[in-house]
Amino acid sequence: MTSKVYFTNLRAHEGSNLLQKLERMVRRAGIEGLDVKDKYVAIKIHFGEYGNVAYIRPNYAAVIVRMLKEKGGKPFLTDCNTLYSGYRSNAVDHLHTAMVNGFNRIATDCDVIIADGLRGNDERIVDIGGTYCPQPKIGAALAEADMVVSMSHFKGHEMAGFGGALKNLGMGGGSVAGKREQHSTSQPRVIADKCIGCKACERNCAHDAIHVVDRKAAINYDHCIGCGQCVALCRQQAVVMGDGESSKILNYKIAEYAKAVLHDKPNFHIAFIMNVSPECDCWAHNDAAVVPDLGMAASFDPVALDQACADLVNAAPTLRTDNMLTECAEKAEGTEHDHCCHHHEGADADKFHLLHPDTDWQAGLQYAEEIGIGTRAYELIKV
Repeated sequence: MTSKVYFTNLRAHEGSNLLQKLERMVRRAGIEGLDVKDKYVAIKIHFGEYGNVAYIRPNYAAVIVRMLKEKGGKPFLTDCNTLYSGYRSNAVDHLHTAMVNGFNRIATDCDVIIADGLRGNDERIVDIGGTYCPQPKIGAALAEADMVVSMSHFKGHEMAGFGGALKNLGMGGGSVAGKREQHSTSQPRVIADKCIGCKACERNCAHDAIHVVDRKAAINYDHCIGCGQCVALCRQQAVVMGDGESSKILNYKIAEYAKAVLHDKPNFHIAFIMNVSPECDCWAHNDAAVVPDLGMAASFDPVALDQACADLVNAAPTLRTDNMLTECAEKAEGTEHDHCCHHHEGADADKFHLLHPDTDWQAGLQYAEEIGIGTRAYELIKV
């Protein structure tokens, strides 16, 4: 069985701007088939950590809000609090960050609700009988919504390989305890020969789990919850994922949580393949994009959508700029910049694995397909 994924590029001209192209695409994809009248519609989105500017522009969210309201829906923008330290670890700071980043009534004509409440413990248990997470803990507002529309910024991810619809729904939809459950088998390790003792990991660990001793970082696994903040922060690549199995299991858990978020709910999914940064929008910075801005895509099937986005990115040329992908290619092959860029272009190049060698994004999509969320087989329909 094949799912339909609708795609539009970013070419625009007078009378056909990107907001209008988004609306045409989601109409073609069938969003108007959702019965939204008098229904609470959770628009699951990432508001961006303060200091990160790669997140989805609120202007795009406003288009979807307007369309849902025109059909009588009651949409709200939502996300859950984070597990690690930052400006989104509680509802007060999270709401402030959302407002500062443009997700406010003026820009979107919509309210923001932090789904798991003030401290991240307002949750609902959804029994899906999963293998890894039988009873996912989902943010209450998200769990109690009548339907879900996800808007995902497609980019790389230091622990999952990439972040797309499933990551936005699964990890993003979990309460703080739910995020802890998903990360519980993803503890990182330190490569001592690469560590220079800069203490960036120590300063930013919210759980006092990593300390520099004799100029080398050491992890206390009694405290470590596997959030991966140290992995993302280390510029020496001295802190890495524990092993490939950790990434697989993390992606399996994300899939089960995504299934719980969507459980018994009509749902629709939109992806923005723009500012394809190498790491998550959860960090207070965003590194340079690794491929050109490609477009927007939409589908009722989040698995097909993620697969299509991954294929589009892997088929795209690497940007001829100073970015993490060209840097990783040079380190992996020990060759000159231009040669590496050519070698890692094309449909056979797995850019996500090159960026984050210890991750396995394909295992996550395969498992999501196995548990019935969707299919990796898709038909790409250009709008």
